[in-house]
This record gives sequence, structure tokens and C-alpha cells, in this order.
Amino acid sequence: MKRNTKYVALDVHLATTVASVREDSGQNPTGKVYTSETLRQLSTLLESASRRIGRPIYLVSDEAYRRIVYDGIEFQSATNFYSNSIMVYTYGKALLTPGQRVGYVALSPEMDDLEQMRTAISSSQILCGWAIASALMQHSLKDLEEVPLYVSDLQRRRDKFVAGLRASAYEVHVPEGAFYLTPKSPMEDDCRFVDLLAEEEVFCLPGSIVNMPGYFRVSVSATDEMIDRALPKFAIAMKRLGRLASQPPPAAAGGPDGD
Repeated sequence: MKRNTKYVALDVHLATTVASVREDSGQNPTGKVYTSETLRQLSTLLESASRRIGRPIYLVSDEAYRRIVYDGIEFQSATNFYSNSIMVYTYGKALLTPGQRVGYVALSPEMDDLEQMRTAISSSQILCGWAIASALMQHSLKDLEEVPLYVSDLQRRRDKFVAGLRASAYEVHVPEGAFYLTPKSPMEDDCRFVDLLAEEEVFCLPGSIVNMPGYFRVSVSATDEMIDRALPKFAIAMKRLGRLASQPPPAAAGGPDGD
């Protein structure tokens, strides 16, 4: 993979005020899984920028979806490519238990200022209070590691959802990981289109909320029965949109001239 404009743009913004960069592979909501070559380029860029500003820029590797990758793709951790890395993992995504707030932070043993960083993270967790998992979940960590995750089922649902949406004329890519789809909204206003889906009892997240205007997020963590019920509703919404688009816009308040 060649160095592209995204890396150039990131390099320009790595100024003296930047303390860290967050990387999310098995990305939410696009499902993008970064290759080793991409992570090597990112590592090279961060090392160069760190030398330029005279202190380390830390890389926060958000690996919440690392177990959810499809099509035989091998997950690559950014921590294997950059020494000043902070790995963040939560069991809440893979096990669908976000309310438990159970996971861990791992620091690279080669990190600059390792002890200071460990102290800062530990102190922040204690001061927050709510950031500490319950005693029950802490004692369950070993068992949580052994809970099986049926990625093949998620991949099958992903494929069913993608095929069903494309059959209804939606533009949607095939994600490499995580459990979301991000179809393009057939309306410029993605929030308005999500409201239209809600009228059909299908609930999605507007892309505008996650800085992706013009798209919306769909979860494939639903059951097969839920997906089977939802797909015809997506088709209905698209047909309704066609009818709405053919209607003249409503007159302005006060009459046709807005008086």
C-alpha cells in the first residue's frame, strides 16, 4: 500500500499539541480492518512526528472488535508495530455486555515513560470510580476469555443483510470486521431517513452522529428472525422514499408566497 493523502494529512496535523492518536481496527462503524502494511506506515509516521516535536506521541489501539473479523482476515495489533502503544480492550462488544464495563489496558514494555503512564492510568481509573468493573466481573475474567464467539454466524448475517439491502437498491459495502453495516442514505439528510425507518419499526443510527453524514449504521448482531423481518421494511422505506420524492414540497406557512 502506497503512502496516500490520508497519511499526509495526518502528518500535517501532528503538531506539538497532539498527545496521542487513536486507532480502531475492526472499525466502528465501517468494519475496516487495517493491514500490517498500513500499521507499519502509521508507526513510521508517528515515530517521525515524535522526533520532530521532541516527545512521544502515544498510539491508543482500540481493539474492542479484534475477535470479530471475517473472510479469514487475520487481525493485526498496532502494538506490534509501535513501541509507544496503549492497547485498550473491552469484553463488552464481543460478548454484548457493554454495561459491565469490563476489560483491560495493556502498555507496551518498550514504552517511553512506562511507569508514569501506568500511574496516570491507574489513578484516573480510581478517581473515576465508575471505570472499575464490579468484583464479580473481575473474578470472571478467566471465564470470559473462554466464552466462544460464533463469528461464522455474524458473517452469515452480514452477507444476508448486505444482499438484502442491495436487492432493495441500497449502496452498501462489505465490512471486514465488527458487527455493523454502513449503507449510504438514499436521502441527503440521514437523520430524516432514519426517522423514516423508525416509522417502519426499524431502528438505526444516523451517520451524522459518528461524523459520517449521508450514511446510517445497521447492526448485524440481531437474530436471523429479526433480520428477516427487517429487510422487507428497508424495501418499504425505499419505496416510500420514491413516493415522497415525487410529491411537491409543502407550501410555506402563510400561503404559497410565504406571506
